[in-house]
Amino acid sequence: MESEDMFQTHTLALSTRILQCCPHVEPEQSLPIELTAISPFADQLMVFIHQFREADGGEVDIEIALREALANAVVHGNHENPNRRVHVTCRCSTEGEVSITVSDEGRGFDNRAVPDPTAPGNVEFTHGRGLYLMQMSMDEVRFERSGAVVHMRRKSAKVSPAPPRQL
Repeated sequence: MESEDMFQTHTLALSTRILQCCPHVEPEQSLPIELTAISPFADQLMVFIHQFREADGGEVDIEIALREALANAVVHGNHENPNRRVHVTCRCSTEGEVSITVSDEGRGFDNRAVPDPTAPGNVEFTHGRGLYLMQMSMDEVRFERSGAVVHMRRKSAKVSPAPPRQL
């Protein structure tokens, strides 16, 4: 079975949860460890996210961060081991805030040891920009379980726009 066919058999499982402060919808899903599964998964999740956000340009940033986190989990976290999976939870509030958690089954990494891709000696490298792109695209990025879990959050433009990011 090709990865796209395999992915299509798994639709986003929606579990609606209502909190007193703000209602939100939180789909949870996992995807197989194949690079070809990332794009259809990200496309489907972005369709879901678009339902909760006003078009403010932030959707492009969210998609960049999502794709980078998925690729890092598949390649670096799970080392493309077909016996492992990547797990994703996405929380979208009715106000437009998006929180995405991507976790892999790997040992993690020390995110402080990742070289700064904007440093003069590193700008020529053709890899190593995933974490940087995630941090520049989202309002908040934090790691747990030694880097095997990444939490990313993008605030709603309706509530309070994010200040311009400094490079």
